[in-house]
Amino acid sequence: MTQKTQERQHTSENHISGIILAGGLSKRLGRDKSIEPIENQTLLSRIHKKLLQITNDITVVVNTEEKARKIPICNIKIVLDQYPNCGSLGGIFTGLNHAQQNWSLVVACDMPFINTKLIEKMIELRTGHDAVVPYLDDFPEPTHALYSKKCLPHIKKYLDKNQLKISNFFKEVNIKKLNNQIIKKHDPDLLSFFNINNEKDLAIAKQILNLKSNN
Repeated sequence: MTQKTQERQHTSENHISGIILAGGLSKRLGRDKSIEPIENQTLLSRIHKKLLQITNDITVVVNTEEKARKIPICNIKIVLDQYPNCGSLGGIFTGLNHAQQNWSLVVACDMPFINTKLIEKMIELRTGHDAVVPYLDDFPEPTHALYSKKCLPHIKKYLDKNQLKISNFFKEVNIKKLNNQIIKKHDPDLLSFFNINNEKDLAIAKQILNLKSNN
């Protein structure tokens, strides 16, 4: 089976889209995280390749046309944030609006260790809900979550009020909370939620990848 055939099969089975949030300012790292090189590819490329194991409808949300031009991935759908300067909430809204499928997996561009087994479990648990959100010790991980288009009007409500905390709208939709026990069964080290904010995080990520490649 070719990669393209496999990608189409995943999309048919899962009926989800993928959304990569790449509109952050990267103030702590001091440069664009999405094109930061790691293991002979960019962070964004690494995440894009992972998502291709789940779906071939992938949207990258960016905040400027200049940033869009810098993304070195061919044949990828890049859209401008409809709510610029409104953080990840605006990016989620924009991505859901452009997604082909009713359900979308949203991930941040600085999370190099997303786990397809965990994602598949999240997809399995979505039935009867509007979103599936991992919770680590009762704290949500909203930029590694599944959202349906039913969330759109509720997200817009808070964007229009400039209330940008993602979890604000959770009380208005039917959320499936993924607890520690389920998460650790598929991702024991919780690496799915490791994100790169600064040079120290980047060094840790490279060290983890080096250990993985040597085992």
